Amino acid sequence: MLTVLSCLTVDHDLRLVAVAGMLCAAGSILSMRLLARVRRHRGARQLHLLFLAGLVAGGAVWTTHFAAMLAYELPIARAFEPTLTFASLALAISFAWIGFYLTTLTRLGPVVEIGGMVFGFGIVVMHYSGMRAFLLPGTITWDPKLVTASIVFGCFFGALALNRIARPITRFCKYGGSLAMGLAIVTTHFTAMGAMTVTPMPGMEIPAQALSNAFMLGGVVIGIGVIMTMAFSAYMIDMHAALEASDSYQHLALHDPLTGLPNRHNLSMRLADLVTSDVDDTARVALLVIDLDRFKDINDVHGHAVGDILLRAVAKALAEALGPHEFIARIGGDEFVAVKSDVFARGEALKFANRLRGIILRPVEWENQKLSVGCSIGIALFPDHSAQGEDLLTRADLAMYRAKSLGRGKIRTYEATMDEGSRSRAALAIDLKRAIAEGEFELHYQAQNDTQTRGIVGFEALLRWNHPERGRVSPADFIPIAEETGLIVEIGDWVLRTACATATGWSEPHKVAINVAPLQLSQGDLPKRVAQVLSETGLPADRLEIEITESGIIADHQHALQIVQQLKAIGVTVAMDDFGTGYSSLSTLQQFPFDKIKIDRSFITNVTSNAHSAAIVQATLLLGKSLQIPVLAEGVETEQQLDFLRDTACGSVQGYLFGKPVGATEVQLMIDAAPRRHVAPASLEQQATNVLDILPIQKVA
Repeated sequence: MLTVLSCLTVDHDLRLVAVAGMLCAAGSILSMRLLARVRRHRGARQLHLLFLAGLVAGGAVWTTHFAAMLAYELPIARAFEPTLTFASLALAISFAWIGFYLTTLTRLGPVVEIGGMVFGFGIVVMHYSGMRAFLLPGTITWDPKLVTASIVFGCFFGALALNRIARPITRFCKYGGSLAMGLAIVTTHFTAMGAMTVTPMPGMEIPAQALSNAFMLGGVVIGIGVIMTMAFSAYMIDMHAALEASDSYQHLALHDPLTGLPNRHNLSMRLADLVTSDVDDTARVALLVIDLDRFKDINDVHGHAVGDILLRAVAKALAEALGPHEFIARIGGDEFVAVKSDVFARGEALKFANRLRGIILRPVEWENQKLSVGCSIGIALFPDHSAQGEDLLTRADLAMYRAKSLGRGKIRTYEATMDEGSRSRAALAIDLKRAIAEGEFELHYQAQNDTQTRGIVGFEALLRWNHPERGRVSPADFIPIAEETGLIVEIGDWVLRTACATATGWSEPHKVAINVAPLQLSQGDLPKRVAQVLSETGLPADRLEIEITESGIIADHQHALQIVQQLKAIGVTVAMDDFGTGYSSLSTLQQFPFDKIKIDRSFITNVTSNAHSAAIVQATLLLGKSLQIPVLAEGVETEQQLDFLRDTACGSVQGYLFGKPVGATEVQLMIDAAPRRHVAPASLEQQATNVLDILPIQKVA
C-alpha cells in the first residue's frame, strides 16, 4: 500500500492527476446514469443507450489512464506507440459494452455481477495493454502481488458498481454505483503503477514523442468531452421523454379519455383532500351525482359515436361553467359527479344543482339536428351525511336513484331512509344467489283462454320466490336485482327447464309461455340452451313460446333478430310481450317474425271506459290481422272487457277473469276439469271481418 501511495504522490504530477480524477468522476457518473436508463428500455432505444453507455465508460477509463500516464514523471525520455494506444481504447469500450449488456439480460441471479466483473476486467486489460504502448529506454518489471491486487480491485469494484445500478435498495445507490466505478478505475491504475519498476538502460533509444504532453492531453480531453457532451445530451433527451411519458400516463390515469374530465380515481383523491383538510368547520362540501336522462335513446337511435359527441359537448359545457371551489368529474357511462366546497347553506347546493341541470338541458347541435338530454341529480353534503368521501359518493348516488325513480329531471337530497332501501336491495341480491341453490323458487301458471269458447289454449309460467324470512317476494322487487347482478341468466335457465318439464306432464298438449329477459336474449347460446332443454325434457318445440319485450331487442337489433330466427328454426314460437309500451313497436313488428302479439295490460284496464285505450286495442288487432300475427290481450279482469275483446275479434286473453296464477298441481287439476272438446277460435279472416264491422271505432260507455 505504501508503494502505491508513494507512486501516486511522488512519481506523478498531481495537477495532471487532478485532471485525470475529474475525467474519471464525470465519466463514471454519466456512464452509470446511462446504464440505469439502458435497463429501463427495450428494443432499439436500449441498444442506442447501451452504445453510448459503453462508449462513455470505455472512454472515461482510457482517458483517465492516458492522463495519469502523462502525469507519470520519469528522469528519462518516454513516448506512446499509437497503434497499441488506440487498441487499448477499443478494448476498454468493447469490455464495457459486453459487461453492460450482460446486466440488461436479467434482474435475478449472478449475471449482473458477472457483467460487472467483465467490465472491471476490461479496465485491467486496458491498463496493461496500454502499458505495452508506453515506450521508454529501459526495462519494466512487475510485482506479481500488486498485479494480482490490481486485477482483484478492478473486478470487485466493477461488480459492485453494476450491482448498485441493477439492484438499488435506496435512492443513493446511483451515487454508490458511480463511486464504485471510479474506485475500479483509480485503484486498478495506481496499484498497477505501483507494481511497475523501471530500470533505465543507457544507450537504448526510443522514437521521439512527436507531440507535447499538453497538446496530447488537450486533444484527449476535448475528444472525451465531445463524446460526454453528446452522451449527456442523449441522456437528457431520454429523461425528458420519460418525464413527458410519465406526465401523460399520470394524466391518463387521472382523467377520462373521452371527455378529458377528471375520472373516478382523481375524484376520490380530491374528495379525500377535501374531507381531511383543515377548513372552516361551518363550511360544507356538496357532492352531486348526475345521471343523464334519455342518453340511451340517443345511443340507440343515432349510434355510440354520436353519443360520444354529446358526452364531450356536455362535459365541455359543464367544465366551462365551473366557478371557484367547484369541480366536475366523469365516473363512467353517462354519469358525472360535481363537487362544490365552501358551502355554508343547503340552498347553495340546490342552486348549484339547478345551474348544472340548466346547462345539461341546452340542446347540442349535430348535423343540423338538436340533440337533447335531461338529468337526474342526487345531492349529499359533508359532513352532514357522511365524513368519508366514498360514503358521501354512495349516498349521493342513492339520492340520484331516488330522483330517477320519481321521474326524469328531478333533484333529490340524501335522506337516511334511502340507506334502508339500499341495504334491503343488497340483502336481496345476496339472498338471490342462495335461493337458486336452496330451491326457493317456484313457478305458477296463468291460463290463456279463447275469447269465443273460453277454453284453455295455453299457460304463461310466472316466477315466484318464497323467501324463508320475508315470505313471498314480489317479482317487481327481485327481477330488477337479478338483471343488475346477472343472476337472471341462471334463474332464466331454471325457469325454462322447470316449465318445460312441467308442461311435458300435462294431460293436454297446451303451450307454455316463458319470459326471456334482455340479458338472456343477449347471450349468443340461448337457442342452443333451449334446444338442449327441449331434448332433455321431451317437450315438443311447438309447445314452447318465448316472450320477449322491446327493451330486450332495442339495444342490438341485429343480434336479437338472429336469436329470434334461430329460435323459430328450432320450432319454438316467439311472442312480443307488452306491445304498445315501447317507442318503436311498429318498426319492430316489421323487422321481427313474431308469432304472437301480447297487448299490454295497461291498455286493457280502461278499454271499456277510455276511447284512447279502445282505439289502440282496435288498431293493434287490425295491425295483427294485416301482418297475419295472432293477438292476445293481457290483464282481462271483467266480463265487459272480455265482451269488448270478443266483439273486436281478439283471439285469446289472459287475466284474473279466468283465474289467478296457480302452482303446478292446481294447473293439472284445472286442465283435467276443462272440457276435452274445443271449438277452434275464429279464423284470421273472420277476425278481420269483425274488426272492420266495428270501424270506425265504436263509442264506449
